[in-house]
Amino acid sequence: MGKILDLLFHQRALKRWRNAAKNSNVTDLAMLRTQRNHARALRTQLDRLLHVAEGRLALPMIGTSYFSKPHGTDWSWRPELWRGPLPTPGLSSAPTKSSLGGEVTLFHDCEFSELTLRQLRNTREEDLAAYGLRMDVFKFDGSFLSLVIDVPDDATRGMTRAHLFRIDTIIETEKPLEIFARLNIKHGPNTEQLVRELPLNEKDVMVEFDLAYSRLNEKRIDKIWLDLIFEAPDMNQVVLRDLTFARHRRAAI
Repeated sequence: MGKILDLLFHQRALKRWRNAAKNSNVTDLAMLRTQRNHARALRTQLDRLLHVAEGRLALPMIGTSYFSKPHGTDWSWRPELWRGPLPTPGLSSAPTKSSLGGEVTLFHDCEFSELTLRQLRNTREEDLAAYGLRMDVFKFDGSFLSLVIDVPDDATRGMTRAHLFRIDTIIETEKPLEIFARLNIKHGPNTEQLVRELPLNEKDVMVEFDLAYSRLNEKRIDKIWLDLIFEAPDMNQVVLRDLTFARHRRAAI
């Protein structure tokens, strides 16, 4: 009933202002002055609503999992950090093994951590992910820094050596930086590791891992995770605007 009444009141108010605008040339001046004051007060609130609404509706939709996928994709995924707001949006002086959400973990061997992680809202027109991840690194006295992304178990189902495992990301850095992606696939007691350097000089940062070049035991795949390894990251800011995964079969020859 509330929605019906709101609709009726809206239609009645709209009709009232439509008639007022139509008859404004002949309306008594005292009444016209009152209508003008009311219209100005109403316009202030309408302009405020429109400004906020257009800004929010222009942002990438929270929870979206849409992104461009290669032909033949049989599994795809965007981690939760890039889909929606986290209960804890950031960490400062983050110790090793700090988690941001349930899928992203920070690893380093710094004696004193000057690292911060923060989830941020994407606002650019070209962004498909609702959120991004910003990592600020100040003084860095360690020998390694990596972000580990745990891939859900459904990625292991049906995976074979005939598959290509693809990573797409959008990365901004304050200064040039080398970043490596290492795909880890645990099968039985062994872990297969495939490493690729991210081509940060290209507009679309994409790497593919060809599982045909691995010694993967297809029947014993237990777990998959990705390491993003940052070389010499001190005094730098890295923003990962998006991170997506896709699995598709190699084209038959």
